[in-house]
Amino acid sequence: SEENQDALSSWNNSSPLCNWKGVTCGLKNKRVTRLNLGGCQLRGMISPSIGNISFLISLNLSDNSIGGTIPYEVGNLFRLKYLNISFNFLEGEIPDNLFNCSRLLDLDLWHNHLGGGVPSELESLEKLETLDFGANNLRGKLPASLGNLTSLTRVRFSENNLEGRIPDDLARLTQLVHLGLGENKFSGGFPPSIYNFSSLEYLNMFGNVFSGSLKPDFGNLLPKLRLLEMGTNSFTGPIPTTLSNISNLQEFSIEQNKMIGSISSSFGKLKNLKTLRLHNNSLGSYSSGDLEFLKALSNCTQLQTLLVNRNRLGGVLPTSITNLSTNLWKLDLGTNFIFGTIPYGIGNLVSLQKLVLRENLLTGPLPSSIGKLSRLVFLNLTSNRMSGEIPSSIGNITWLEKLNLSNNSFEGTIPPSLGQCKYILYFRIGSNKLNGTIPQEIMQIQSLVYLDLSNNSLTGSLPEYIKPLERLCTLSVAHNKLYGHLPQVLGNCLSLENLYLQGNFFYGDIPNIKGLMGAKILDFSNNDFSGSIPGYFGNFSLLEYLNLSINNFEGEVPTEGKFRNATVVLVFGNKYLCGGIKELKLNQCIVQAQPSHSSGSKKVTIELSIGIALLLIVLVMAYISLCWFRKIKNNQLSSVVKNLRRTVWQPVKPERS
Repeated sequence: SEENQDALSSWNNSSPLCNWKGVTCGLKNKRVTRLNLGGCQLRGMISPSIGNISFLISLNLSDNSIGGTIPYEVGNLFRLKYLNISFNFLEGEIPDNLFNCSRLLDLDLWHNHLGGGVPSELESLEKLETLDFGANNLRGKLPASLGNLTSLTRVRFSENNLEGRIPDDLARLTQLVHLGLGENKFSGGFPPSIYNFSSLEYLNMFGNVFSGSLKPDFGNLLPKLRLLEMGTNSFTGPIPTTLSNISNLQEFSIEQNKMIGSISSSFGKLKNLKTLRLHNNSLGSYSSGDLEFLKALSNCTQLQTLLVNRNRLGGVLPTSITNLSTNLWKLDLGTNFIFGTIPYGIGNLVSLQKLVLRENLLTGPLPSSIGKLSRLVFLNLTSNRMSGEIPSSIGNITWLEKLNLSNNSFEGTIPPSLGQCKYILYFRIGSNKLNGTIPQEIMQIQSLVYLDLSNNSLTGSLPEYIKPLERLCTLSVAHNKLYGHLPQVLGNCLSLENLYLQGNFFYGDIPNIKGLMGAKILDFSNNDFSGSIPGYFGNFSLLEYLNLSINNFEGEVPTEGKFRNATVVLVFGNKYLCGGIKELKLNQCIVQAQPSHSSGSKKVTIELSIGIALLLIVLVMAYISLCWFRKIKNNQLSSVVKNLRRTVWQPVKPERS
């Protein structure tokens, strides 16, 4: 077709057919025996004419954009040994006629949109060695007839909608090396048939509904395993200690199950172990012996991933953790019951990219050696009891993207050196005992998406340097001791969705933030904001919560848009507000008559009124003063008259004779 002309530009009459791209012919009869067109960006559908290439041994159409169905005529290719149509957009069911190709050794239909069930007619492909039906939309149960394909070494049914128990008949597939059953709806206990696959190297059962316990001699029955994925099922019971007998085991994952008991120190015997995922189980007994396995794992020098979070592990965090493999890049002990301090030697794990100790009982400081973990991308220590100052060396972790130190008792100031972490996306140090001002260096990190400094004792104003934070979605500085006006450039954080300012001493008008059209949560409550409430808040179509309560806002509350919903907008505790919808229970605004004269007349009238009022006040005060003066004067005159009378009319005593 025209759309495939570029990919098949050599397919023309100017050169022999056997010279065309992807075409191989037999040496004697010059008939086409192989078509290798994988990754040629082909589109359209597979032509039924494909069935006419009767000498075809190998057909590879993988990694294209081919749609439609698998032509029925493919079943005519009775010499076909290798069929690979993986990574396309094929639909419909797998045609029954395909199983006429009895010489097939390799059948790969991975990653299409094929539906229907797994055909029982598969049993006719007795020579089949590789079968890959993964990543389709297949449903139903696996047919027991699969057990007849005794030459199979690789089988993958992962990422479908298959269900039910694994047939016991599969026990006959004793040559299996690779078995993929992951991400389906298979159920029942661990399939007994699998214990018969002594040559198995790869077993993926992830993401099903398997249940029950594992045999104690599991490791003896499957001694050649290299990769064992059993996560996200409902397995119960202890982890078999015989796993340590699988000497070549590189990856063991049984996360998100219901496993109990201890984590055996025998894992330390697995010299080739690279990945150990045991998280989200019920391993451990909240006691001091639960972490002894960490010392044993120091023998696993190739270990790269260790995840034991969300269990019942107790005891002191051992210093032996610092002796783990220098290849370790992911370590998660979070959500357990571990106490003690983080050892200084944590800086030895120089390859760490992810360190999680969240939700434990850890105390003491964060050692300054944390700055040696220069490759660290993710650091989460939230919800412990750690204290002391945040070391300035943390700024040396320049690749850091996610930092969470929240809900501890860290004190002192926020290290300005954190401004060197230019790639940080999530910065959470809320709910500590931090003081001092917010470093301007933090507010200049352009990559910030989430910044939480809430529930501390930070002082000063919100730095003006917010303008570059164009990616910021959440800013929380709630419940601190911040004050001053909000910076005008806050309105330039156009990605801002959640703004938490409550519980501070901010004052003045709310700046123009009408550009924050994506805002969902805005909390200005418990501050000293004043002025009128911006009406443009009502136009924020995504707004879910606007809290303006307990401030000094004044004037009429808008009634348009989001202001019509009292469950979205809160304004209580502002004694100078009025109006709004009735559900807000505010006083009605007093409507004043609007005079018709000009603004100049208004000014004259106001000035005249003020003048008359002042004149009246002066006259009243003069009258009061005059009366007071007259009263004083009359009192003085009366006193003089009385004294005069005593002097003039004093009687003369008669002289004695």
